Formats: sequence, structure tokens, C-alpha cells
Amino acid sequence: MVSTVTHLSKNGENEVTAVDFHGNPADKSKTGGWLAAGLILGSELSERICVMGISMNLVTYLVGNLHISTSKSANIVTNFLGTLNLLALFAGFLADAKLGRYLTVAIFATITALGVTLLTLATSIPSMRPPQCSNYRIQHHQCIEANGQQLAFLYTALYTIALGAGGIKSNVSGFGSDQFDLKDSKETKAMSFFFNRFYFCISLGSLFAVTVLVYIQDNVGRGWGYGISAATMVIAVVILLGGTPVYRFKKAQGSPLAVIWGVLFLAWKKRRLNYPANPSFSLNGYLNAEVSHTQGFRCLDKAAIAEDTDLNGNANPWMVSTVTQVEEVKMVLKLIPIWSTCILFWTVYSQMTTFTVEQATFMDRKLGSFVVPSGSFSFFLFITILLFTSLNEKLFVTLARKLTHNVQGITSLQRIGIGLIFSVAAMVAAAIVEKQRREIAVHQQTMVSAFWLVPQFFLVGAGEAFAYVGQLEFFIREAPERMKSMSTGLFLATISMGFFVSSLLVSLVSKVTKETWIMNNLNKGRLENFYWTLAVLGVLNFLVFLVFAMRHQYKTQHLHNSNGEEELKGFEDTEKIESLEMKD
Repeated sequence: MVSTVTHLSKNGENEVTAVDFHGNPADKSKTGGWLAAGLILGSELSERICVMGISMNLVTYLVGNLHISTSKSANIVTNFLGTLNLLALFAGFLADAKLGRYLTVAIFATITALGVTLLTLATSIPSMRPPQCSNYRIQHHQCIEANGQQLAFLYTALYTIALGAGGIKSNVSGFGSDQFDLKDSKETKAMSFFFNRFYFCISLGSLFAVTVLVYIQDNVGRGWGYGISAATMVIAVVILLGGTPVYRFKKAQGSPLAVIWGVLFLAWKKRRLNYPANPSFSLNGYLNAEVSHTQGFRCLDKAAIAEDTDLNGNANPWMVSTVTQVEEVKMVLKLIPIWSTCILFWTVYSQMTTFTVEQATFMDRKLGSFVVPSGSFSFFLFITILLFTSLNEKLFVTLARKLTHNVQGITSLQRIGIGLIFSVAAMVAAAIVEKQRREIAVHQQTMVSAFWLVPQFFLVGAGEAFAYVGQLEFFIREAPERMKSMSTGLFLATISMGFFVSSLLVSLVSKVTKETWIMNNLNKGRLENFYWTLAVLGVLNFLVFLVFAMRHQYKTQHLHNSNGEEELKGFEDTEKIESLEMKD
């Protein structure tokens, strides 16, 4: 007997939820699972190799080769990464509305390969760089900055990469999770490790990028380093396409934006109507709703008030919404408070790609006779991520499961909170180290070891291991089923906003302090004050997060018992049921 991916529909009948490449019900024995998920994650692994290989060492190229100021270079890097993650939101809409996750990943992976190829050319052609200038950081006024044409070519390459990588990031985790059937207890158990292993895998790619690729960029040539990245991305596209027969596919279910705007428009249009006394008879689609009716954001319920329209759900969607559509919009709105408090974590993280790398250039980077490239100190960031991701899966989650009897162990919001605490500690450590580094450099005329930077890399890495996985899991699990890719894009938009906030803060601080805190010569600046500012903002942000987290209620779902009858369970109750199923 062929086992296919199905679930019970509202009337108790089996409904196909995943198909194979030919459009037939997906055969569990031949599609999906870890093999399919692994092939898909190859695209994200390659994207991470490309993006990390660029972003972690780009500031040294901008300052040292293109002779751009430290603050402006930092903003170029953070704006590039911010745009990349913001474009992920657009790609998520595109996948949910029209293309589907598979086609979106394939198209945008190809765009990424094109962008890295352009970057290879931009950094290899001599005419794309200004004349060489020794010791720019000290004598920057005597150097010629890159001209408009040179920067235009560089920006074209960077933002082509941003477009492609954003499309991969917003869809690859959702497409990977599609390879597991959450109605199957064995696959549910496998799925519980998916996000951790997903991030462990891409952190390995990041580790390779900041060690091997950064070394090649600094010692062999930028063109060689970026050329390897381009080749890696091409190989990933070939592997992705080659695995097509073993994937499970879920069809695009229409534009989530249309649903959101439709509900908001109708709620405003019908704002003067009275709330129904009996929702089951007055709200369109109440009895057949796939998502239970909730009391939050009650004003939106008016979008589903059926006046003279058909109560069977056949009405014009721009005349009346269904309860399912209204509740899906409510789910999205419930994500926003948590979304807003995740932004500052990524503002802190962005310092690891800019000022911390620049700090390393003013420190002793020798390891015996070997000089460690500035960008390679991010090694400690990613090795910490790998360590804590492994500990999460093997130790923390297992221990928490025994204590809480919950299959999740550590909830997504708890992970995020732990990550925020680590980020504050990282900025405190960074401020202390920078103050000591500068005082020793100025008063003793010596350079301290760059390994003093390890604590801040360690703390941010530990925080990211919790925060990234927690945020990704939160936004995918809490989003409506039809809006998974959009929700992933919403999560990535927090990263985007974090980088943009960093650019804004750098510009504001430079203007307010008249560039006395952030200078090309860090020995004459007060960079530690900028770190202290981020630490204070982090504490305030964490307190706001606690308030939102305590008020958040996990979404509810419709389940069916053994008789095909519908039962309504909260998210945590559902997890307990799945846990018991796995024990059986």
C-alpha cells in the first residue's frame, strides 16, 4: 500500500496536502524526509558561503582598497545586508502567491550565482579600483576614493546578490519543512530537529567562508575568493534541480497580501456595523472555519459580517471575508510585537561584520608567524554558533523536555529571550575591550592581541544560536499555513531592519558627536561609547520583549480525533499530544 501525505479535511475525508513533481499525491517512501531536505538546504549552505564570504570581509576592501571612510563603509555593508533580508519579504510574497517555494528558490539561486560572478569581475578588473594608497587608515586624506563608475559596478553586483540571496533565504526553510508530514508522528519527531540542524548546516558554510575564503581574498586575491563562491552557487543550483524527483511540493495558495488587504479594507468599510450577538450565524464561514475564532483584534471580525451575502462562503471576497481569512490576518498581526523586539538583536549582530572587523585591523593578529586576516576572526562567532546549536539539540532541549514534558523543550519565545540577553552581554564586553585596547595603543604605543575580541564574538554567537532558531521557528509555526514563505520573509525583515537601524545609529552618532566617537583611526575615536549605547538600548528592548512574550498566546489549531471528529487544541496542547504519540 502506498502511503501518501494527507490530512483529515473538515468533513473527515482524507485531503492531499503534498504532491510529487508530476502533480500526483506524494509517496512517502519515495519523496520527502531528510534526503530531500538535505538537497534543498544545499542552496542555503551555498548562499551562506557566498554572503558570509562577502559581508564579513567587505569592510576591509571598502576601506583598504576603495579608500572609503570607516563609517561610510560600515553603512555600505549594513545597507547591503539589510536590503538582502528585506528583499526576502518580497520573495516570500511571490512564492506564496504564484511561483511556489521550489521554483522561487531555483530562480533566485541562479540570480545569486550571476551576482557573485559580477562581484568577481568588480574586484578583479584593475580599472574598477582607485590607485593604491599605503596606510589609508592613518593618512586617508592623501588617498583617492573610488569614483562613481567604480562604485556603480560594485553596487550592481552587491544588490544582484542581495536580490538572489533574499529569495533563497525566505523560501528554503519553508520548502525544507514541507518535506516532513506533521500528521505523522515519526516525521514530526524528525521535524523537531530540522531547524536546529538547518542552522548548524549553514553555520558550517559560514565557518568555511570566514576562514578559507577570507584567507584567499586577503592573500591570493579577491577575484579568486569570490570566484570560488560563484562556482559553489552554480553547483548548488545543479544539485537542487537534480533532486526534483524526490521533493514534496505544496501548491501556492494565492497572494497573502490580497487576503490581508481585503480583510483590513472590509473591516474599515464595515466599521459602523454592530458586533454580532451570535457569531456562528452572523460571521461568514464560521462553522467551516479552518482556524478557530478568537476575541483578539475584534474590530477585524466586522470584515466577516455577512449582511445580505451567502453564508456558505461563496460571496465575493471583496464584499465579505471568511472567519478563516480574518483569523489568518489576526495571526500575522500577533507576530508584529515580537517582530519589533527582535530587531535590536540584529543591530548588535551587525557590529560583528563592521566595527569588530575594523577593530581587528588595529590589533596584533599574529598567531606564531601567521597573520590572521581581520575578517577571519568571525571564526569564533560561527564556531560558537555550532557549539551552542549542538548543545541545544543534545543537552538543553533534551533536559527541558524532561522537565516540562513538552516536545519543544525550550519554546521559541524562550530561545529569543535568551538570545537578547546574550546580545546585551556582548555589547558590554565589546565596550570594555575597546576602551582597554585604545588606552594601551595610545599610552603604551603597543597593539594588544586581537584575540581580546573573542568574548564579544562568543557572546553574539551564543545569542544567535538561540535567537535565530527561536525566531525562525516562531514565525513559521505561528503563521497561517498559506503564508509560510511570507512569514519567513517577515522574520528575515527583522534582520534587515537590524542592519538598517545600525546604519541609522551610526549616522546619528557620527552627526551628534561630530565624528568623535567613530573615526577612521579608531585610536582617536570613542567606539566604546557606541557599544555602551547599544547595551543600554538592548536592556530596554529586552524589558519590552518580556511584556509582549508574556501576553502572547500561541495559535490554536483544529485537530481530529480517531473518530474523525474535530477537536480544538492550543499550540502547547498540540505539542503534548505529539509527544505522547512519539512515546507510543
